[in-house]
Amino acid sequence: MNRNLLAICILSLAFAGVGYAQGAASSPETGAHYTQAQLKQLALNAHEPAQYSVLASYFGERQKNYLQQAAEEKKEWDRRSRNIMGVTAKYPRPVDSARNLYEYYMYKASEAGTLEAKYSRLASPDAPVNAQ
Repeated sequence: MNRNLLAICILSLAFAGVGYAQGAASSPETGAHYTQAQLKQLALNAHEPAQYSVLASYFGERQKNYLQQAAEEKKEWDRRSRNIMGVTAKYPRPVDSARNLYEYYMYKASEAGTLEAKYSRLASPDAPVNAQ
């Protein structure tokens, strides 16, 4: 009995993972995804306005994604803050987790916005050639 249950759980998780991977790979809204090493290499090798505009658009998309995630966490934070228990509640409470996630996403959105502004400025035609 336990063996069958374990096999069913493993198979259901495997099918769910495959379905998620196919959905993520075939989604038309997914833009370019770079690893940290690829981003670092792109930033180091960027010397032309077209290369800077690619970086600016990438960071603009990341900022938009982080702001969307922050908005969702803000809703969750508001929802959880209505159900706060008394002083006997243990830390971290669910409301604290939602608030921390909201603050994290806002911080990451701010970082991405700063980088997008930097690369947009460098992508403009009148930008200095080697100003990084």
